[in-house]
Amino acid sequence: MGYRLGVDVGGTFTDLLLFNAETGAFWRHKTPSTPHDSSEGILNGVNAICANAGVDAAGIEYFLHGTTVATNAVLEGKGARVGLIVTEGYRDIMQIARSYVPGGLAAWIIWPKPTPLAALEDTVTVGGRMNAQGEEVRPLDIASAKTALGYLKEQGVEAITVSFMNAYTNGAHEQQVGDLAREMMPNVPVSLSHEVLPEMQEYERTLTTVANAAVRPVVGKYISNLRSKLADAGFTGKLSLLRSDGGLMSAQKAQEHPVDILMSGPAGGVTGALWVGKNAGIKNILTLDVGGTSTDVALIENLEPRRVRTTEVGHLAVRASSLDVKTVGAGGGSIAYVPELTKALRVGPQSAGAVPGPVAYGKGGEAPTVTDANVVLGYLPENLLGGTFQLDREGAKKAVQTIADALGIDLMAAARGIIDIVNENMFGALRMISVQQGYDPRHFALMGFGGAGPLHVNAVARLMGSWPAVSPVSPGVLCALGDATTRMRTETARSFSRLATTTDASELIAILKEMAEQTRAQLQSDGINDADITSEFEIDVRYAGQAFEVPLTITPDVLERDGVAGILARFDEEHLRLFTFNMDTPHEIVNLRAVALGQPLDLPAAELPKGDGNPAAAKMRDHVLWMDGKEQAAVIYDRSKLRQGDVIPGPAIVVEMDSTTLIETGCVAIVDKVGNILINLA
Repeated sequence: MGYRLGVDVGGTFTDLLLFNAETGAFWRHKTPSTPHDSSEGILNGVNAICANAGVDAAGIEYFLHGTTVATNAVLEGKGARVGLIVTEGYRDIMQIARSYVPGGLAAWIIWPKPTPLAALEDTVTVGGRMNAQGEEVRPLDIASAKTALGYLKEQGVEAITVSFMNAYTNGAHEQQVGDLAREMMPNVPVSLSHEVLPEMQEYERTLTTVANAAVRPVVGKYISNLRSKLADAGFTGKLSLLRSDGGLMSAQKAQEHPVDILMSGPAGGVTGALWVGKNAGIKNILTLDVGGTSTDVALIENLEPRRVRTTEVGHLAVRASSLDVKTVGAGGGSIAYVPELTKALRVGPQSAGAVPGPVAYGKGGEAPTVTDANVVLGYLPENLLGGTFQLDREGAKKAVQTIADALGIDLMAAARGIIDIVNENMFGALRMISVQQGYDPRHFALMGFGGAGPLHVNAVARLMGSWPAVSPVSPGVLCALGDATTRMRTETARSFSRLATTTDASELIAILKEMAEQTRAQLQSDGINDADITSEFEIDVRYAGQAFEVPLTITPDVLERDGVAGILARFDEEHLRLFTFNMDTPHEIVNLRAVALGQPLDLPAAELPKGDGNPAAAKMRDHVLWMDGKEQAAVIYDRSKLRQGDVIPGPAIVVEMDSTTLIETGCVAIVDKVGNILINLA
């Protein structure tokens, strides 16, 4: 019976959400992550949640999973040793890179250049050449290819990348070298640039393919490990992973193209927020996903999340579609400190993580964190999870007192200072994805989730002017909910590079149709019925001579109706919004992409029983907290007992298994029909 299990592995906790796709009933579970081998934590969670729901692992049809395993491999430099094969004369392609130095004017003096993912001693060249039209200028030198592969085999590389000049127009030479490599080194994964990213700009294409190769062994090992453990537990369903762009891909494809799952973790929260938005009737959403170490923010306009064409992880920026998510080092575990030199309070990016964790958790933490400040102020009540989880408030006070002493202020002012700073950090990240992209945050609702999101969402909404502030149902496991409710997605790209004046719409339509067939076939090979697949197209346009493109989504019927002129009008409008001006220069059509999408899961949210507006039945106890510079009387409510239409005046705290929602003074919350808490100014 259609059970779907969403699993999100974070740095601190692994979240699980089990859904009965027919009844909409769901179970949730949180279990500590096991960073040395995440599949252990996942299995603990699977066994626990199946026991809770009285379901056998064999009854789960889909296992849907967001993971940071590829991200962490890149951040920690744990990728495989990659052997790179390039066209003769281009051996330094990774070293020359792009001449972009981040930072201010003199940054180049102090900027340590990141080590390329493929070392120069592991880079070899092969004779042969295609031109930009895809015609062979010089045949492939098979002898030099064999020598090159023999050398890489001696070097002991763990993955192979082949990236030739102009391979995006014709991949025949790459294919030949790839076949040779598979013969000579049958156990080493091979990535070909024309398969991973058939677009022009050889550095971006090479870098993306090398990144793909570097994380392949890690991801492959992780997936096969997880597969065998799940099989031992009796799971026989389908295993899918969340892509950086918020779609799903089969585990098989993820092993071949792990570069598409680099931002798999944060994408879950955005897809979860989409599902909540649909059910709550909110179309424009800013997301605030607060974990233990970091906060991820994203923008959703008209139920469409913003996507970008580059995925950034640490120093690495690869060409792969991902949701436009910005991350700041501000979370529940972020450590507060006062540097000797400036005597100004700082918070993060260092985090107490899962071990030792905040002082209040009593697991040996000593440094004051954001969570401790929340406990001191009374925003996080001492007994959580129905009293099974006691917080050490005295310990938290002692830790925050060290900050108060260093600043020469009283305890409560110091604790509130820590919270104010972390809220400002979140506000800064939200400005980057809204105001700086030409969006007015006052036209968006702010949705807070993750373990600590609902504690901060009210304060941050006040800074942004984004109302209502939303605390969704089961905010702590919303990422897992996103994993469970999203749809299969795959895309392919092709460079076009022609002026719009010389382009005919029928020509574009023919190429896009061919690309659509290719992507549909990929989803069909994953077992999706043709009738359930929809196609979308993206076209990258720029003014001739510009160095960057603006991607536009388009449907074939609009293209047939409005022709190329319709695309250009859309481009001018988007360019004006992004950069506040337009130019008289001719337009150039740069890249074409086709996207194939599976059926979205039409999963209804369960409605709450109607109330009379009075939340008295959910009241747990009276409480005192510190807000606006003084002690104030507040009430603590149990979220599971709230009914639709209940009105909660601030200050108040709503507690549940996986999160705590804070409603501030001067604000009032209302519970909507599916159980979301919507906070507005009173």
